[in-house]
Amino acid sequence: MSLLWQARFFTTVNHLRDLPKTQVPEIAFAGRSNAGKSTAINILCNQKKLAFASKTPGRTQHINYFSIGGAHVGQHRKDLTNVEEIRALLVDLPGYGYAEVSGDAKLHWQELLGDYVQRRQQLAALVLIMDSRRPFTELDVQMLEWFAPTGKPIHCLLTKADKLNRNEAANALRQARTVLGSYVDAEGRPFPFTVQMFSALKRTGLDEANDKILELLGLTENELNAEADPEQTDRQDGDPSP
Repeated sequence: MSLLWQARFFTTVNHLRDLPKTQVPEIAFAGRSNAGKSTAINILCNQKKLAFASKTPGRTQHINYFSIGGAHVGQHRKDLTNVEEIRALLVDLPGYGYAEVSGDAKLHWQELLGDYVQRRQQLAALVLIMDSRRPFTELDVQMLEWFAPTGKPIHCLLTKADKLNRNEAANALRQARTVLGSYVDAEGRPFPFTVQMFSALKRTGLDEANDKILELLGLTENELNAEADPEQTDRQDGDPSP
């Protein structure tokens, strides 16, 4: 069981002024509307309908927050979330890249996404989700360049890896590393950008992605074990009682 399995819907916002006042670390998921972002979030959190995938591409226009901690989804789905006990937030950003979306909506998304990823102090890292067959589209690169100046990590999931054979997957991964490695700071040091292959269908890269996300959030699975067995935690802290 992963800490991510505790994820539950927390809030949705459409303007920066409405962002949560919480101070816990956030990790945001961004990607084209057809890159498999919602599917990736759902499988990582072991829930079928946590992240909403609209039947009309580009329809989901809000920033959706999912909390980690503060409630136990598996046991008490209807219990209230204790905000003070939230330890991290997963942030599902609006998908981008569909021509059917109106110009006004595109402009709003651009401003919302750009301002959020550049200014949100609580944002610890970005998970950039790209179709492994068509990575680094113009909009993906725009997201990279919005976020790079923050100096914070980006972890790329190259989704739908099951659509590639072994050689194609190896080439896609090598090319992605080359692109990411081309981003350097003012002193020529590479930004903390990483990449992996991922397939929700075949569950390829699931453990790697889970571990990386928890690392970027500063969480460990030991914390989950401690929550599950508080008496064991007491004993580790020096309480010898059985």
